[in-house]
Amino acid sequence: MFMSTSLLSAFVLFAFVSSITPGPNNTMLLASGVNFGFRRSMPHALGISIGFMLLVISVGLGLGEVFKVLPWAYTVLRYVGATYLLYLAWKIATAGGMSNSSDAHSKPMTFLGAAAFQWVNPKAWIMALGAITTYTPAEGYVTNVLVIALVFAVVNLPSVCVWVGCGTGLRKVLREPRWVRVFNGLMAGLLVLSLYPMLFIH
Repeated sequence: MFMSTSLLSAFVLFAFVSSITPGPNNTMLLASGVNFGFRRSMPHALGISIGFMLLVISVGLGLGEVFKVLPWAYTVLRYVGATYLLYLAWKIATAGGMSNSSDAHSKPMTFLGAAAFQWVNPKAWIMALGAITTYTPAEGYVTNVLVIALVFAVVNLPSVCVWVGCGTGLRKVLREPRWVRVFNGLMAGLLVLSLYPMLFIH
């Protein structure tokens, strides 16, 4: 049995708000839009949506129970994710100026890289666990998990693309390399700041 229309409407709102609000994914997409433009950042955006959809399905089908049985596993996940986010912040801070498709040494995050990142992104886990525990009816559970995951992906992609679009628009403003470096430094700083609620607020 599918979830009710009212529950689905509430979930769509949850998916939209959690997808479009600032976080590690959107910060990186904003920076990618500035540094690489909209088209070259699309594999990154698609990787986020597809990777997160697979994460939601996995959590719904039982992976989330691991954290209940082994609480330390979530602690390990948080610190692995934090370490990787620090690495990504360093990559953004040292990205230099804007690049184009002919630049051999400057590349946006790949589809697979973005998809894999969702599995060590604590915010993605929080979103997935919240979606499954709050909005998935027990009756017809597996079907509803798949619906939740698909709806999340459909809502998530245009939401994250807004951030790519904003970054692409900023390319017209940040024409000088020094301003791009300042922008990248700011984005790296925001990415580091995003670690605070993940590591210190429970």
